[in-house]
Amino acid sequence: MSKVIKGIQVPQRADFVGSFLRPANLSGNTRDELVRELTNKQKQLGYHVITDGEFNRTFWHLDFFWGFGGVTHEEGGDVTFNGETARLDRVFLTGKLFAQPHPFISDFRRVQQFEDDQTIAKLTIPSPAQFFQQLIMPNNYPGTIAIYPDLQELIRDIAVLYQDFIRQFYAAGGRFLQLDDCTWGAIVGEAAAQRYASLSSNLNDVKDLLLQVNNMALEGRPADLLVASHICRGNYHSTWFNSGAYDSVADWVFARENVDVLYLEYDDERSGGFEPLAKVSPDKHVVLGLITTKRPELEDKAAIIARIRQATKYIPLDRLSLSPQCGFASCAIGNKLTPDEQWAKLQLVKEISDEVWK
Repeated sequence: MSKVIKGIQVPQRADFVGSFLRPANLSGNTRDELVRELTNKQKQLGYHVITDGEFNRTFWHLDFFWGFGGVTHEEGGDVTFNGETARLDRVFLTGKLFAQPHPFISDFRRVQQFEDDQTIAKLTIPSPAQFFQQLIMPNNYPGTIAIYPDLQELIRDIAVLYQDFIRQFYAAGGRFLQLDDCTWGAIVGEAAAQRYASLSSNLNDVKDLLLQVNNMALEGRPADLLVASHICRGNYHSTWFNSGAYDSVADWVFARENVDVLYLEYDDERSGGFEPLAKVSPDKHVVLGLITTKRPELEDKAAIIARIRQATKYIPLDRLSLSPQCGFASCAIGNKLTPDEQWAKLQLVKEISDEVWK
């Protein structure tokens, strides 16, 4: 559920996922000032949770994995999205995983310095299940199994890494952590059985593993740390990776994942209907991603409000918020819209939320 953290109710009624279009002059020398400008803009629009726009990374997920011991990367991890090849690195193991001081903590402090009595900084990182999936992808599976012949040992070590990172984050003053997770979006649809064939012929067994690693990683977390999960089907240069409704995963992630908030992609027909929201456990808040970051055209306000009303058939309005379905730049390449169009989207989110929740 929502919480009051540092005097601020989170999540917001008007919210966003986290990443923003990268400025052309972004560099190590300009990053602090550009993050300052970004957070000022977020505040001016009336948002009370701020992020650094993920200006510290090239990829929404891979850069974070590089901060763990026993991990390396190289070129050659490209993934085919809808009609476009996403140029990604390949991330793989060099030995057993081990925890160490993570560079994302100092990056978090960059945005944390811009907190005030009206705002709290949020950090976005890939979920534990996302890391697990990265290591058991077909091109990584043989190398991973050579180091971890017992997948349960791999899951335990991933959980320990994340528990250690959460301790580092909390010690730095972080109180709002968002886990970005494409695994639940990847395990729906026609290709899922082939994608996870190396693990099990029964996709429910795979879902059990994804839920297990996420929940184990969150064991022992502080009570005043808000943890959210953002579930996505891919967001690269305005393209997408997969399609499929939430129906087949709701009994796992909606009902049993131990997070406080779910950010859900609902910007087009690829996400299916709202019916699975009935499976959301009563201790969770849901942020409806009804505004798309993939196209610059502004949504019709009345149509979005009508969709929020439709969702209330399955979950109460006081447990709902509104946001875009994903970030504006999950990777440095960004989506196909301008900064002005980006901010117009967030202005629309704020206007609609003010009208719906007064």
